Amino acid sequence: MAQLSDRMRELVQPHLRDLEPYDPNFTPTRVNLSANENTYGVPATVRAAMDEALAATPTNRYPDPMSNELRDALAAWHGVRRENVIVGNGGDELLYNLVLAFGGPGRTLVNVPPCFSEYAFFASLAQTRVVDVWRDSETFLPNEETLVAAAREASLVVLTSPNNPTGDVAPLTLVRRVCEVCPGLVLVDEAYGEFAEEGASAEALLAECDNLLVLHTLSKAFALAGARCGYVIAAPDVVDALAAVRQIYSVNVLTQAAALVAVERREEFSPVVAQIRAERTRLFEALSRIEGVRAWPSEGNFVLVRMARASRVRERLRDEYSILVRDFSYAPGLADCLRITVGTPEENGAVIDALAALVADGAAAEEGDAND
Repeated sequence: MAQLSDRMRELVQPHLRDLEPYDPNFTPTRVNLSANENTYGVPATVRAAMDEALAATPTNRYPDPMSNELRDALAAWHGVRRENVIVGNGGDELLYNLVLAFGGPGRTLVNVPPCFSEYAFFASLAQTRVVDVWRDSETFLPNEETLVAAAREASLVVLTSPNNPTGDVAPLTLVRRVCEVCPGLVLVDEAYGEFAEEGASAEALLAECDNLLVLHTLSKAFALAGARCGYVIAAPDVVDALAAVRQIYSVNVLTQAAALVAVERREEFSPVVAQIRAERTRLFEALSRIEGVRAWPSEGNFVLVRMARASRVRERLRDEYSILVRDFSYAPGLADCLRITVGTPEENGAVIDALAALVADGAAAEEGDAND
């Protein structure tokens, strides 16, 4: 990844000198299963309604700074009040605002890696100390007792459910325990929540845990990754604090218009979500049958796998088959791991066949090398 120049390292704040710009390592390919996007896109009927709404949206005026019409629709959907909802420019803005408002020097964020790397990155921007409670190296499940102990001293705790990239759901019993002992705030990131089994959402605990926040996004299940729209449900005073630090007009008029259509017509996405779940099962089972590949069960729209020489496999998938997946081999705790987004049946079939061929080819090469 690119690093700051020596000149910039002298000019930026000292704690920012070693930061590296975010790089998803994207390469244009025939099949892109690297970013956990909904590769099916917006259903045609919903897209037609979005296009009509976008065409009718004036762009010469600033947007509603709080996205109130969208907040009302989201509140009605989730059974809360407008005061419980805040909308952001993707979930990332809301995550950063959380650390900006409640982190800082002398504050601690408890993180549960392997997980989304931006939690620790945003904490570093706000000079917030990060305490990592590592997941089990075999199952990738959280170490519950260690997490609860760490939460007792935390300003912020972030849990992801389903977790990216491991795919597991945070048990509600664990979320409740963490909320009970944490003197600060607990955020449960449910960016992939629509792909999980019913009843997995931590929203069920909001009424009893006033320090709980639940983060959602329209990027995944609702195929609006390019529009950048996320939202948090929390107690009204938490929402007020997040609103106080937000960038003005951060959610543009076109995003608000498209997101409102998606929320109002959300049931039309249900068949796509059901198909992604079915394809996730097929992908997991097919990958598990490939000798030398270990796959972990997932409640997200992705599957994590481990195999020998995973980085080289990823390169050959890209260069020989024009298939892009995400390489996590560089990440602590994820040696030789790739994350594969669940795509269409054709896309999933292509990656299954290519991966099987490459793993077999790699095993044969190793055996030949040993006999030379």
